[in-house]
Amino acid sequence: MATDANQGTWLTQEAFDRLKSELDELVANRPLMAAEINARREEGDLKENGGYHAARDEQGKQEGRIRQLQDLLRNAKVGEAKESDEIQIGTVVTIAFDGDPDDTEKFLLGSREIAATTDLTVYSPDSALGAAILGHKIGDTVAYKTPKGLDISVKIVEAEKFLG
Repeated sequence: MATDANQGTWLTQEAFDRLKSELDELVANRPLMAAEINARREEGDLKENGGYHAARDEQGKQEGRIRQLQDLLRNAKVGEAKESDEIQIGTVVTIAFDGDPDDTEKFLLGSREIAATTDLTVYSPDSALGAAILGHKIGDTVAYKTPKGLDISVKIVEAEKFLG
């Protein structure tokens, strides 16, 4: 996720609204989930009651997602990406691999929550590539190590503010 202690997670207004809607729906469904658990509890022996255990597991997943969304939205920085000549969260970046101008990739540097709002590939600034290019400028060549241990060099070819 695109976070840092001072910054929080950057979200577009569209992504924030979508996540807030999901949170509201999950919270509104709490009484239904409690009713489902109670109905399953009435079916008999809890040790062998698969429906009861399934409902409890689902409740746990929903409560976990509620906590995750609450924390994310509480710390989110909402709005447009800032103008800067340095690569930052909210920048659409085009890179050329190993200096080959024909081997390029265009992506958004941001959080996975933004991914649902764009057709661009989204890389986290916490990823190996994202961390390597963060703070650099167009024309810079940076190297990073992939999770598999490969050393890769990329040149930043283009960068522009994400407009949504």
